[in-house]
Amino acid sequence: MADASHGTDLIQQAVVFLGAAAVAVPAFRLMGLSPILGYLVAGLAIGPSGIGFFTDSAVLFSIAELGVVLFLFVIGLELRISHLLAMRRDIAWLGGLQMIPTALLIMALLMATLGMSWQGGLVVGLALALSATSIALQILQERGEMQAPIGRKVFAVLLFQDMSVVPILAIVPLLAAGGGAAGFGAGAWLEAAKAVGAIGFIVLIGRYGLNPMFKRLASLGNREIMTIAALLVVLGSAWIMSKVGMSMALGAFLAGILLAESNFRHELEADIEPFRGLLLGLFFMSVGMLIDIAYIRQNVGLVVACVLALILLKFVITGLIARFEKAPLSSILRGSALLTPAGEFSFVILPLAAGLGILSGDQQKLFMAVAAFSMLAGPLVVVAVEKYLERIKPQAGPEPEENFETADGKALVIGFGRFGQMVNQMLLSAGTEVTVIDNDVEMIEAAGRFGFKVYFGDGQRLDVLRAAGAERVELIGICIDDQKAATMITEIIRQNFPHVKLLVRAYDRRHALELMAHKPDAIVREVFESGLDFGRRALSELGLSDSEVDAIHYDVRRRDMERLKMQFEGDLASGNNLTHKTAVKDKIQPTPLSDPKSKARGLNPETQAVLDQALDRATEKQ
Repeated sequence: MADASHGTDLIQQAVVFLGAAAVAVPAFRLMGLSPILGYLVAGLAIGPSGIGFFTDSAVLFSIAELGVVLFLFVIGLELRISHLLAMRRDIAWLGGLQMIPTALLIMALLMATLGMSWQGGLVVGLALALSATSIALQILQERGEMQAPIGRKVFAVLLFQDMSVVPILAIVPLLAAGGGAAGFGAGAWLEAAKAVGAIGFIVLIGRYGLNPMFKRLASLGNREIMTIAALLVVLGSAWIMSKVGMSMALGAFLAGILLAESNFRHELEADIEPFRGLLLGLFFMSVGMLIDIAYIRQNVGLVVACVLALILLKFVITGLIARFEKAPLSSILRGSALLTPAGEFSFVILPLAAGLGILSGDQQKLFMAVAAFSMLAGPLVVVAVEKYLERIKPQAGPEPEENFETADGKALVIGFGRFGQMVNQMLLSAGTEVTVIDNDVEMIEAAGRFGFKVYFGDGQRLDVLRAAGAERVELIGICIDDQKAATMITEIIRQNFPHVKLLVRAYDRRHALELMAHKPDAIVREVFESGLDFGRRALSELGLSDSEVDAIHYDVRRRDMERLKMQFEGDLASGNNLTHKTAVKDKIQPTPLSDPKSKARGLNPETQAVLDQALDRATEKQ
């Protein structure tokens, strides 16, 4: 009966744990905040400071630490040597400039104000100097800025910090073994020798043993064996490092680095991912349980002061670095805001330091609370910065001057994002002189570094279009991704420059139908051509002949244009039956791509007339 009761308790605990996460995480996602904050709050709610369902999270924390171990392994897998070399300048320069001064200043402030030892101040400084990778990357991804200049710079800093976790985790036990301020003793050097020996052993096994092992296992064709082997590598490396007094996460990170260039890295990452996400969520919930609300109530002034000081310090240091790099004001403020919260690994470093006696129990409670509340405040700082930038934008006006004195292109391209860049390359390759305008200052600066001349200007303004030469050019290409703006610019150009050939990028089918009302010469849907090309290649791989593939390709394009016309004259439901027809390959005349007006057999005259008219207006590109 006792065993049954124990099993029931475990199930009950699991239900409460999963239920708290299932409520808190979606709620925070709906508020536009990181899921990590949801896990922290969920743990806080069910822990000793909340409803008290869990009163001892020590065992749970030891299990949840596996989440961090797997997290470091995946980070190691992503750090390919070639990738690091390509970004080495930004990683070392920007990351070092941000983290090292921040850690040293925090250490100095803590020693001066709270009387902490240099070891304790250094550990806390290093822990709080880290930034929340998951929060920053989530915000960048949601805004589509990962490949923008600000995204690349922030990612470089975060990458440096993630790489710094490993030496930090290695240093902390050495600080504890160093015997205080007197310096490192014989015990510390012995511990260091053990650590070096363990690292060397893992490197040798990884360099000469792992790839042959995974190659042999892969030949068996059993995915479960690969997953077991991946977990064995991760946990085995972690166990070896723990046996010499080092962090388990350090061993997992080394294993990831060693497999980063392996042919099996993507398979291993996919095998580990489900375990990593689950255990990492468990880890953050256990961290939430460790936050002592009673301590925070008694020291609320100190906690708030530390949080505000941390955010202000990191914001200022990051801003000064960005200013030194001559970044625009918007990038300075936004990049600084993204890096203000403390990082996920502060919740690993601080308990480790407390367990080794470097920090007292109250000091651990204080800085765990500071780290958690800085993560809660970080996204709010980002929102505040965005609102401030929106508020000053109309007053400050555009930073560059709208000057089109040298704009004399034969074609005018509006928008220099991913789409516009490719259009521009095609035109330049044909020897066509192009005038390009964009209203994104960062994009203009990035284009200049790669040798492209892009003028600052808003294509929705008639005076800007005139100044850019819309009356003189032969062709205008609208390549922006803003649907409303693209439609407005199309309408302005058709009303004021009816003679010019006009090509417009459409976001999707609905947007294409909206644009058709303004009669541009061509509408190019973003994914239509790439989807057709993908389909052509798929059919070829399935063994169809080139003539069969050409015939099907032509038939699908014809039916899509016919359906588009029916939708334009009716509604979105019109012509849906055309999407489900199967092409009879032997009854369709294969049509060379070089002759798009060739007649396809089986079309009635009216349909053929519609098709020819569409092709005449170049809507075959849709």
